[in-house]
Amino acid sequence: MTQTWSPATYAANAAFVPALGQSILDRLAPRAGQRILDLGCGDGALTTSIVASGASVLAVDASEAMVAAATARGLDADVMDARALTFENRFDAVFSNAVLHWIPEAATVARGIWRALVPGGRFVAEFGGHTNVAAIATAFRAVLQHHGLTVPALWFYPSSDEYRAILEANGFEVTFINSFARPTPLPTGMEGWLETFRGPMLSSHPPALQTQIIGEIVDLLRPSLCDRSGRWTADYVRLQVEAVKR
Repeated sequence: MTQTWSPATYAANAAFVPALGQSILDRLAPRAGQRILDLGCGDGALTTSIVASGASVLAVDASEAMVAAATARGLDADVMDARALTFENRFDAVFSNAVLHWIPEAATVARGIWRALVPGGRFVAEFGGHTNVAAIATAFRAVLQHHGLTVPALWFYPSSDEYRAILEANGFEVTFINSFARPTPLPTGMEGWLETFRGPMLSSHPPALQTQIIGEIVDLLRPSLCDRSGRWTADYVRLQVEAVKR
């Protein structure tokens, strides 16, 4: 599933994503002198914290616009698809936050990460787990089907057992894995969230239809995800994992 990202839109509507990455960054615990790959760096907001540790960090992302934003922060960043990593025995750790749920080819990604790591290197990641944004995804499907539109492949949200099996089948020893609910306030509401994370999937349709679809999704979700004060909360479920290259 192709994704088109706008750094400005992401910063306006989704700055909470790197902010909530602190707990998985704590698990990475980067140290001076380590070689670390930040896989799916976005605009580099979280990457800067890894660099601050003194580690040598290469940041990669499939979005040219996001890589340009990361480079503008002074980071070493390249455009690269997570499904086609070109590294061999290069990094002490591969880190990824809020990325891998966009890539259903999980085994392909795991093999590329395994190759990129030195023996004994660590893979540390957080992304959407099973039932992540279940209400939002259901509303999205329902509205598109109501309009007779093709529903795109809807993301990769594995259970802990499913993802453990993928990693173990591709040469990793899983040392930690946990799935947990994280209800997440949306500072710009559901409309802003949809503009950022689902809007690109509607870009081939006329603007008026896009606006109508987003409005109908918001109306469907309001009773369950919006409180009486008008504050929206997304039904996030996150999966955190740490694994070692055998």
